[in-house]
Amino acid sequence: MTKPTESIARNLTGTSFALWALLMLYAVARVLQVFPGKVPILAVVALHVLPPIAFALIHGAMFYHTRGILAFFAICLLVGNIIENVGVRTGFPFGHYYFTDRMGPKLFAVPIQLGLAYLGVAYLSWTLARVILGNMRTSLTGSRVVTLPLVAAFIMVAWDFSQDPVWSTILHLWVWQQGGAYFGVPVSNFLGWYLTVYIFYQVFALNLRRRSTNLDPLPPSYWKLAVLFYAVSAAGNILPAFPSTGLSVVSDATGAQWRVSDIIASCALVSIFTMGAFALLAWVKLTDPKDRNLS
Repeated sequence: MTKPTESIARNLTGTSFALWALLMLYAVARVLQVFPGKVPILAVVALHVLPPIAFALIHGAMFYHTRGILAFFAICLLVGNIIENVGVRTGFPFGHYYFTDRMGPKLFAVPIQLGLAYLGVAYLSWTLARVILGNMRTSLTGSRVVTLPLVAAFIMVAWDFSQDPVWSTILHLWVWQQGGAYFGVPVSNFLGWYLTVYIFYQVFALNLRRRSTNLDPLPPSYWKLAVLFYAVSAAGNILPAFPSTGLSVVSDATGAQWRVSDIIASCALVSIFTMGAFALLAWVKLTDPKDRNLS
């Protein structure tokens, strides 16, 4: 396996502590969910949002350079917030819903923290897709300009699929006005999510064709940090107790009642068999000595 250049090795040494610290801080934020009422929900949401953003900025700059990762952020924020605001006002493409005030200040109809939440997880999902598809040291050309966004979108939707009923039906951070089959969440939400994230991934992929990335070899440990971060997010959904109202049953906007224990157990299973599966695939890819194009 080709060793990283000395300059990259020095940069990795200087940033690895920060990346690990952010990973641990995010892990603590997930654990805080088991202590409902002890920490304000706005603080918990902030700890879910800010560490992944900082991680993505530092980690992404190593491969895409600062200009590249900032372009990624700008595309995600612009596309995500436009489609979310259209969705709140029209019901397309997610379904009819609105945000409560529990996530803090809003930009038009969408909480600012929600728009920021796209950034970290979007980067992690994109990175896992690159690892799974391989050929990390080649430029993004040919069919991979399309296939990479398609795969990355599935990985990011898995994140939403494993959490939406908790954040909406249990915690009421947003409300689905017409309910839905998935514990009060409509199927259209996930189709709309896939469309949204595919669009900003596709725009970024097209943007990459005109920009240089760091094609010098990076060690597997660099990529493994992103995989671990995504895996910690999945593990947080498997914790046996989520913050809740203290009730055993909750109702959605249509009056349909759902057992909290069923929501939590189902989201845990979804996390294992969707997010967990993607994390495992990426980890196996990184540990395969036959793959010479990852590092």
